[in-house]
Amino acid sequence: MWHFMWSLMGLSLYIDENTSNKERLEHLHEFGSNPGALNARMYIPAELPAGAPLVVVLHGCRQTAADYDEGAGWSAIADLYGVALLFPEQRFVNNWVRGFNWFRPHDSHRGAGEPLSILHMVEQVVSDHGIDRRRIFITGLSAGGAMTSVMLATYPEIFAGGAIIAGLPYGSASTTRAALRRMKGHGSPTAFQLEARLRNASAYKGPWPTLSVWHGSADHTVDVSNAKAILAQWRALHNLEKRPTRMSMVDGYPRRVWSDVQGYELIEEYSITGMGHGTPLKTHGKDSYGSSGTYMLDVNISSTRHIADFWGLSATPDSRWAGRGRKQCHPQSA
Repeated sequence: MWHFMWSLMGLSLYIDENTSNKERLEHLHEFGSNPGALNARMYIPAELPAGAPLVVVLHGCRQTAADYDEGAGWSAIADLYGVALLFPEQRFVNNWVRGFNWFRPHDSHRGAGEPLSILHMVEQVVSDHGIDRRRIFITGLSAGGAMTSVMLATYPEIFAGGAIIAGLPYGSASTTRAALRRMKGHGSPTAFQLEARLRNASAYKGPWPTLSVWHGSADHTVDVSNAKAILAQWRALHNLEKRPTRMSMVDGYPRRVWSDVQGYELIEEYSITGMGHGTPLKTHGKDSYGSSGTYMLDVNISSTRHIADFWGLSATPDSRWAGRGRKQCHPQSA
């Protein structure tokens, strides 16, 4: 049973009891109702500016929030750019390997379970710290990446953008056995079915969040076909062609971009050639963040930094986001 659950969730095992970042995260004790029974941690830089962005970060299995922050280096980005961080955290009592339950029906729909808990955490941090509601983002690895798909599908009006690392498309599984098969690239719903499930996850009609997708080409835990399915889902939602607008090499890896008619980048994909299952990192030299470990992979490209740049976290609201025409939304409770 343990091996089965291990395989199911796409484990991220980076745990170091002596890491300094473990003391950097604060507990968010009160945040409304908590039907998913999750913990919440946060990192608020000193002198956070008014109207700062918020990034929600979802860890992988067998990790804590602090483990993932230490590995990916998000709190360093937060200090650099003036960004608030929220880390929903799974509890052992909910899942043996502390992975988010992205495949369970109660935890993958709007107004219930883990998604509603995460929404209420977002509401609390937005209220407490004067967050710019136009600049709320979400990212996650593996099971956290799959839950990122869930949150973008069920509450798209809340998020300006998302980043899915080694994750799965929304609506790809609703049972444990199906989840295991989807991770291995077997038995996926059709592209039409996945598009319909994404569209039907809420009553929202757009504008839709932007999306950054990262996957290792040699990932044997979550098959790369899942990244292709995520791209197909979101291209359909944004009404984009299959052919990318442009392609380039970034830090030695291929990047594909899909833009709208005004040239605004809506979707990007990084295929990390030869990389297995994990978060791509650059931990030495210029523009390096985080620490390598199991499923935290130093491949000389910082997904954390590039995701932050894709979202415009280093830009002022007026210079990047206000001109996009995205409506200003307020979180709803269901």
